[in-house]
Amino acid sequence: MNHTLLEGGNDWHNWQKSVDLPMNTLGIELDFLQVGDGERSGDAIALRYGNPLSGYEVMIIDGGNKASGEQLVRHVTGTYGTRTVQHVVNTHPDGDHSSGLTEVLKNLDVRNLWMHRPWAYAAGLLGQFRDPRFTETGLETRLREALDAAHELEKLALARKILIYEPFQGSGIGPFRVLSPEKNWYLNELVPNFARTPDAKQPVPGLLSSLLKATSEAALWVAETLNIETLDESGETSAQNESSVVLYGNFGGHGLLLTGDSGRIGLTRSILYAQTLGISLNGLNCAQVPHHGSRRNVSPSVLNSITCQFAIVSAAPQSTTHPRRKVTNAFKRRGARVFKTDGMTLCHAINCPQRSGLRPATEIPFYDRVEA
Repeated sequence: MNHTLLEGGNDWHNWQKSVDLPMNTLGIELDFLQVGDGERSGDAIALRYGNPLSGYEVMIIDGGNKASGEQLVRHVTGTYGTRTVQHVVNTHPDGDHSSGLTEVLKNLDVRNLWMHRPWAYAAGLLGQFRDPRFTETGLETRLREALDAAHELEKLALARKILIYEPFQGSGIGPFRVLSPEKNWYLNELVPNFARTPDAKQPVPGLLSSLLKATSEAALWVAETLNIETLDESGETSAQNESSVVLYGNFGGHGLLLTGDSGRIGLTRSILYAQTLGISLNGLNCAQVPHHGSRRNVSPSVLNSITCQFAIVSAAPQSTTHPRRKVTNAFKRRGARVFKTDGMTLCHAINCPQRSGLRPATEIPFYDRVEA
């Protein structure tokens, strides 16, 4: 398996040695695995966190497709040297995030699964859908069918007696705090507007419909500079993407933000909730670029409140749409060094020793021409 190391990993390794960190300082080793090919990107993230005093635990966030799920199993057993995974998080029910997790649940000793199960709330959701003929049982069945990849995870976890929790805003998962989605927003506005759920009684403005999602764009180009930004505030993504779990962790004073496929609404809610906790998302050590670098998920106002030293994109090799140049430019314009998986596994470490067998990654440049 090929690995590549973000150049910042060496910086943090040297910093750790120079200041002689206490043995109880929380560290993390974060691995973004390659998912998909061509235009079929996905997310599969493995990480281990802890310190030499208390030991380390393993966590998996999304599993991509079946092949990347198998790769996650090999990565945990081979690179991390364990079969025990403390937490598995399915950020949202899209197949390119959830399908591979079935391989993880089947082949590793998973202690806790974190996923949303909207079908469990069918009784309270009846009034959110246009068709008044639904019964509680009927709606529960329709929701399970609509979100079949997530439902398969639930069935497998129940069969293997894995504890299941729902990652709503405020939940703690290992060293992470869930910043989004908030439970009432998720159930009453997002779930009724998922692409495959029954029609919502009141569609929510600002959420991209399944029909619009398929719209293609012409390959036109415009100029950008460090002082000229063409990314704007008009981006809209789907309700299902907006339901993504957004995670924040702090490792020895260095912030880390994992965003799944969250969009402008979910990220704005994350920023505002973090502020109520006294957490600023400016000056993060590392952030995941949401939805493989889609321009529909971020905006200047969002990125003005989420700045980082390193930004990581999960993007399939040879993809012409992931990531968008105007998105990577936007991160770089705000001081980030941006990297993408592009057929490799990206490793980023905070307060952890450098792993052997890694080499520097290639940074995405600033582009003077971006997609119109």
